Amino acid sequence: MKTNEFRTHAHRVVDWMADYLESIETYPVKSTVSPGDIFIQIPDQPPENGEPVDQIMNDLDRIIMPGMTHWQSPNFFAYFPANSSYPSLLAEMITSCMGAQCMIWETSPAAAELEERMMNWLAGMIGLPQTFHGVIQDTASTSTLAALITAREKFTNYEINDQGFGNQPDFRVYCSTETHSSVEKAVKIAGFGKRNLVKIPVDREFRIVPENLEKTIMHDRKQGKVPLCVVATIGTTGTTSIDPLKEISDICKRHQLWLHVDAAMAGTALILPEYRWMIEGIELVDSFVFNPHKWMFTNFDCSAYFVRDPESLIRTFEILPEYLKTRTRGMVNDYRDWGIPLGRRFRALKLWFVIREFGVKGLQEKIRLHLALATKLKEMILGDQHVELMAPVPLNTVCFRIKPDGIEDEETINRYNEQLLQELNSSGKLYLTHTKLNGKYTLRMVIAQTNVTEQHVIRAWETIRAYAARITEQ
Repeated sequence: MKTNEFRTHAHRVVDWMADYLESIETYPVKSTVSPGDIFIQIPDQPPENGEPVDQIMNDLDRIIMPGMTHWQSPNFFAYFPANSSYPSLLAEMITSCMGAQCMIWETSPAAAELEERMMNWLAGMIGLPQTFHGVIQDTASTSTLAALITAREKFTNYEINDQGFGNQPDFRVYCSTETHSSVEKAVKIAGFGKRNLVKIPVDREFRIVPENLEKTIMHDRKQGKVPLCVVATIGTTGTTSIDPLKEISDICKRHQLWLHVDAAMAGTALILPEYRWMIEGIELVDSFVFNPHKWMFTNFDCSAYFVRDPESLIRTFEILPEYLKTRTRGMVNDYRDWGIPLGRRFRALKLWFVIREFGVKGLQEKIRLHLALATKLKEMILGDQHVELMAPVPLNTVCFRIKPDGIEDEETINRYNEQLLQELNSSGKLYLTHTKLNGKYTLRMVIAQTNVTEQHVIRAWETIRAYAARITEQ
């Protein structure tokens, strides 16, 4: 492809992108294809000769688009947001065009220095103390893994990195029963063993119970275990419950444990001063992560990971082969030493575009709107005698179930709500997901998509009630 051809096709692709986003509400939110439908349409072997871009674009529309779920639709209320925005898209195009490998300062000085400044901006925007230092990781899962490995190495004076586990004791990691599954995965990858992840029961608001946490730590010590790390959650995946950070941080200080905070989605709400109560006790936290690629309108992937002791992080992950030695080492941040992968994308550019184009006030307005819409949905639920609110609504996730007249059996109610969810999602009108709270099948509605409005929420609620009534009449 020559430059003039690229220019023509690139304009067409941008037009395709703009048309897609303008018409996104015409697509079924959740893909309706069956397993194998896309695979069977793709030839067994690649083409021997190059094919025209026009043909490739036609196949994009014909084959690929029917198999896509549209996360940028304002009728997407499932899982968690994976938000995009126009400024983020522009930056992603530029990043892809440059194709820079930003592993160390030498390979792209602007990438390293912009990342350092953006992490300083973010820390200030969400109220972190100046003692924190940040780096962009790909996901919160990777950030949590980095935290656990760093805690392991700092505790053992970096012996496991050097000699392996050998005769090391059973280290214990603690979290609540509502903590994201990425913690369990990280515990396995870090070599602690799944059995050494201790899940502490939660209270009625689905928050970890500090008293039970401390009792468990003390009991484990008496049994010869070695408590190492606690993972607190600000905004659990199921209900966006908020663990009491101040009490947990005091416990960790008393017992000299590493404290990692997973605020993957909810961390964005910290740009609102009225939500800073969520991180009371942050000065005692060792590591903290939130994802701008969830609720801050920045394309995936972009996870903001902060540590109080960057030297421990660097010492855990640094390795210096001859081909990576530079004269600037020690004078600059070589971010490949701040995490697991060597290769690094230029992720800071999209943060720069998003924060500058929205402005802090613009970001705050969006987040406040989403929180207000969640409150409105909660009020509609509380005003409906056939709907049960299943959890508090501290942020933007509303958990509920339909409870039809005359049905008291819990398993029947569970099946009813499961059928309702399947029929709603099959309709293509909206997309919800579920969780189970105290054994009860619960629908989750997450209000955080970039362009969601009050009308989308009201229409979604009307659709839910209409489908519920239809099932009741069957």
